[in-house]
Amino acid sequence: MSTMTETVKRDVIDLSTPAGGSDPVPTDELAVGTVSAIPAEEIERITTDVVAALKTVFDPEIPVDIYELGLIYKVDLEDDRTMKIEMTLTAPGCPVAGEMPGWVQEAAETVEGVARAEVNLVFEPPWTPDRMTDEARLQLNML
Repeated sequence: MSTMTETVKRDVIDLSTPAGGSDPVPTDELAVGTVSAIPAEEIERITTDVVAALKTVFDPEIPVDIYELGLIYKVDLEDDRTMKIEMTLTAPGCPVAGEMPGWVQEAAETVEGVARAEVNLVFEPPWTPDRMTDEARLQLNML
């Protein structure tokens, strides 16, 4: 008999830890009540394709994509193929704050297997340059 607190496989990529030292990795298990209806191979392909799509979105003031900047905190693909994305901005007063979530939504919705995307703008934890990947640091001559 299974309970709601049982740990089962889930299709979530948690990007909330700083990216400086290591790449984000999929979270294999979360406490949820059901197993994903999407096959593991398809989740892997969608994950790869979503990361590639997110890398096409750039902060207009910084010549680095939002994924490498560490602005994407969490990506969750629901069984109904809704992709929920939590992201932040380099600063709350960013001039494209009203537009960038739409760019992220459009990019995610280009991925085959994603029915629709919902983007939630968050400011906790606040973004810092520590969240950038080494690739972003290299592009910005910060190494």
